[in-house]
Amino acid sequence: MIIGVPKEIKTEENRVAVTPAGVTAFVARNHKVVLQKGAGLGSGLSDRAYEAAGAIIVESAKEVWEKAEMVMKVKEPQESEYPLLREGLILFTYLHLAANESVTRALLDRKVTAIGYETIQLDDGSLPLLAPMSEIAGRLSIQVGAWSLQAENGGRGILLGGASGVRPAKVAILGAGMSGSAACQVAAGMGAYVSILDINPTKLRYVHDILGGHLTTLMSNRANIEEEVMDADLVIGSVLIPGAQAPKLISRGLVRRMKPGAAFVDISIDQGGCAETSRPTTHREPIYIEEKVVHYCVTNMPAIVPNTSTYALTNATLSYGLQLANRGFVQALARDKALAKGLNTYNGKIAHEGVANAFNLSWTPAEQVIHS
Repeated sequence: MIIGVPKEIKTEENRVAVTPAGVTAFVARNHKVVLQKGAGLGSGLSDRAYEAAGAIIVESAKEVWEKAEMVMKVKEPQESEYPLLREGLILFTYLHLAANESVTRALLDRKVTAIGYETIQLDDGSLPLLAPMSEIAGRLSIQVGAWSLQAENGGRGILLGGASGVRPAKVAILGAGMSGSAACQVAAGMGAYVSILDINPTKLRYVHDILGGHLTTLMSNRANIEEEVMDADLVIGSVLIPGAQAPKLISRGLVRRMKPGAAFVDISIDQGGCAETSRPTTHREPIYIEEKVVHYCVTNMPAIVPNTSTYALTNATLSYGLQLANRGFVQALARDKALAKGLNTYNGKIAHEGVANAFNLSWTPAEQVIHS
């Protein structure tokens, strides 16, 4: 199979879908990797390193898309890439379609076989390809949250860990999944008061066992959310429903009742955000103030640390990419139930229920696609 790796063009997105070691793995199995010149430079990976690994370097993105049977990316296709989509192409990337009708329509119109990293799901409910980026986003959320609290950004001017004789900041985290747990560890490590809420007591128990008495765990319900959000200096939104839009746990009215100058970091923004006041931002303009609260809602947070993120991403995606290349699309999905759950669109049809529900459209289960 010919695997294409174009340079990412989303604003300030410096990650790349495959490392040189990943290229070596594909080439060792007699596949070809066509990579756009400079695709890895933002992650500190040179064209020379890719050539040494066996990649074919081409000048333009157009060449990559035209030659490839499967395109591996980091982010969803941007509008300027829509004309490069074509029937029968396998697109393997983060899609987050439930929050983006434009991309969904483009994939359907061009009959692309689109597999979303974020909806590949194991039997235990875990999301193996979302996990590494969720962990990084969770760790970063405290870092950027602390920055958002600084006075020059409109924040309360509070140091997360406090100082001798001065109380530390209060951090409330909504969601105890991978990103929420990672945020919890960093916030507690910095000395903040931390509370974390989730609807799953098993997840809360796990976080409590890891961090002991350094935080408060609470069941997520309306009363607890209101109390913790209103009392917090920094709120982290890290809720996720695989493939579907994030639930709006924080109303505009609740944001209005938060402390003036408090900060809110919405990791869930990729799936539409978990607050009514959330709207996507970029690394160039990451924050805005609404209802006197500093909002940080960057849709590709791990791109802040592209080198770390690129290696972590390849570690997670490579085995699935190899399955698709080695066995072909249909056989790979038939053999791997987790991978089959990653199918979002195929031959002009939606193959994921969460995406279909987001736009009130019909859907065709992946099993029907595989056995048709």
